[in-house]
Amino acid sequence: MSESAQAEAASWYVVQTKSRQEFRALEQLENQRYTCFLPTLSNRRIRGGKPQTSIEPLFSRYLFVQLTTHNTNWSPIRSTRGVTSLVAFGGRFATLPNACVDAMRAIPHVKFERAFQAGEKVAVIDGAFAGLEGIYQLSDGTARALLLIDMISQPQKLAFAVNALKKVA
Repeated sequence: MSESAQAEAASWYVVQTKSRQEFRALEQLENQRYTCFLPTLSNRRIRGGKPQTSIEPLFSRYLFVQLTTHNTNWSPIRSTRGVTSLVAFGGRFATLPNACVDAMRAIPHVKFERAFQAGEKVAVIDGAFAGLEGIYQLSDGTARALLLIDMISQPQKLAFAVNALKKVA
């Protein structure tokens, strides 16, 4: 089989890594001459009172490795430092379409920006507190946000889903 035909037969497989060891697994697999891809995002956080930007995996605990069906011995992947296993469903290894990986590779890394800044005035648009306004304090991950809301003449910190908030002009 020609080299170009082998490249066409190559598929992207999903590799599960140990917690917070995606970059280690990537480095170890690349040292073994596997073609790998770890999509990342740029995340801004406040640490020690100062904003910092860090590069983090887009899919926590997962990366992708390109293999051909001619690579008969995949056991070195499973025994690689930082790797837990190749993901499989019903006895078949999970693959990702080449077009999907190509689309992700076209972007160097995804930029993750917070929807709101600390001190910004926001309104609750959904749920039991719809219509209330408050001051955005901080994000509790990517799905929840803490707001400072005046209730009964006292400022209260309450958590809301980020998608239930909007900026007040």
